[in-house]
Amino acid sequence: MNNKPLLWVLGGGTFAFVAVVAYWILALTLNNQMKSDFVPPDKATAYIHALIEANRTNYTQNVVSKLQQSGQAEALEHWRNEKGIPLPAQFLLESGRLVAEKNLKFTFRLASTTPVYVWNGPRSDFERKGLDTVAKDPSKPVSGFIKMDGGRYYQSIYADRAVTQACATCHNEHPSSPRHDYKVGDIMGGIIITIPIDLP
Repeated sequence: MNNKPLLWVLGGGTFAFVAVVAYWILALTLNNQMKSDFVPPDKATAYIHALIEANRTNYTQNVVSKLQQSGQAEALEHWRNEKGIPLPAQFLLESGRLVAEKNLKFTFRLASTTPVYVWNGPRSDFERKGLDTVAKDPSKPVSGFIKMDGGRYYQSIYADRAVTQACATCHNEHPSSPRHDYKVGDIMGGIIITIPIDLP
């Protein structure tokens, strides 16, 4: 029996559902006027980051690895057009795209100062400086309040490492990559989480 569609649906559905539910819980908490119930935005983005990382790890270890080891499917860059499943980084990006479609004004994505594709580069000076900072010191995120689309947002940028050799190899061998010397453990970019604080 081919479990590939089921595993992909379960993995993707779980990632998107958990992220959206977590956001709504945190957003309601952030909007609560009772100080005793207030969750600071840096804590909110930390919770969201923990969920994102846990779900990508779960997808990598329990979906990608098992399907590839069994020969049922391979993680491929062009998974939409080929018989494959998304690479873990693409899984995160696709989940972020699906969450953004909910029009919650909450987003998360991968970005890098040396992206394979230009649309995955920084979109502001804050993001560029944040990505540079976490590349030098990945021990803590870079966070702050920003103005965007007429509203006030809180943005956190967490370092994103090459956690497996496949991550490094994919970037090193990609013809569009501006860098070809990544090793396991290197900082490849960042996970950028943006949550609304005051909307117009």
